[in-house]
Amino acid sequence: MQPSFFDGLTNSSGHDTVYLSVIDRSGNIVSLIQSIYQGFGTAIVPPGAGFALHNRGALFTLEDGHPNQVAPRKRPLHTIIPGFMQRGDTRIGFGIMGGFNQAQAHAQFVANIADYGMDIQQALEAGRFTKPTFTGADVNIEALVPEPVRNELIALGHEVTVVPPRTGTFGHGQAVMSDGTGVHFGASEPRHDGAAIPQGPDISDFRRQTSDSEDPNLKSEI
Repeated sequence: MQPSFFDGLTNSSGHDTVYLSVIDRSGNIVSLIQSIYQGFGTAIVPPGAGFALHNRGALFTLEDGHPNQVAPRKRPLHTIIPGFMQRGDTRIGFGIMGGFNQAQAHAQFVANIADYGMDIQQALEAGRFTKPTFTGADVNIEALVPEPVRNELIALGHEVTVVPPRTGTFGHGQAVMSDGTGVHFGASEPRHDGAAIPQGPDISDFRRQTSDSEDPNLKSEI
């Protein structure tokens, strides 16, 4: 049996940030994001460790007086931000990858749920915007955002660039949720190749059920 093949997916090499969110049957949530930044990070592997050290320090600036200026006991500006949110008994673990778009996409995800009543799948799929620079009025808006809304932004002076739907421009994320009643949910958006995968049944339970249902008077031969 040959593995499935999808040109540009199964034959491409992985890179950049990885994010996953997991919820177990007891409702415990893990929200995990991992990135060593550029390529192989520092390309330094600690002896016997088997992993490369990151080079996030490259995000510092040498500009005097800048908040992000390199200095002892500081972390650089970065976007390694796995997320949690909670209201009452409802708890959500989420994360959206995509460089400096991450914080913007997180804010939109939270607003989609808290302000617009979306579920976690809808909140991930909804149209997004992102500000790619730290100055000016330029903004990228996904074509999923209604045209009247885009026109209102243009009228306010924003330099709007419309980007086709379902691209990596706006990041890509995952989410899990517990509603407080023991029901758990998973979501993965269509801008990437992720998936929401439910926990399978314990195989020992399946074997026990099969054994209990067998008729002792029946016999099969091969």
